[in-house]
Amino acid sequence: MVKQRKLVQVQCNEQRLFEVFVIMTTSTVKSSTFCKTTPAHRLKEIADHVFLSSPAVSARMARLESSGLSSGYQAQVDAPKLGYMVKAFINLDMDPQRKPEFYPYIQSCPHVVECNCVTGDYSMLIEVLFGTTQELDQFINHLQQFGRTRTQIVFSTPVEHRGVPVAVPEE
Repeated sequence: MVKQRKLVQVQCNEQRLFEVFVIMTTSTVKSSTFCKTTPAHRLKEIADHVFLSSPAVSARMARLESSGLSSGYQAQVDAPKLGYMVKAFINLDMDPQRKPEFYPYIQSCPHVVECNCVTGDYSMLIEVLFGTTQELDQFINHLQQFGRTRTQIVFSTPVEHRGVPVAVPEE
């Protein structure tokens, strides 16, 4: 049996939230949101939420980082407030022989939020953010050198990206 644990969210001063950070104890897993610019009072706030001391939280975070379980921190920014009003998903049908040429190209594109190699009718699923549909159109025109595309523009996002659900085996 696997039990899902609730997430405890601790907000940073500027309303910036960072990736869900898992704090392990000997018998349970407790989750909190961790602000990279953690002043001592924020670390204490996290510690209070997970019922541990600040040094214990800090030590567990260091262990998670050194074990590779935590691969980094990211600010969750409000894209429209930065001028990115158009979010889109682009499907790209591409010959697998073109991957060595495509990967460096797509990695160098600053408007690409994520690119996944997928199964199905298309080989790549690309998430992008742009200020205007004209900028998106220009990007797609460049992208079509690699193959056929199909684009979906996002109207709304009822579920934002969230951290990985943490499951703990039932004892």
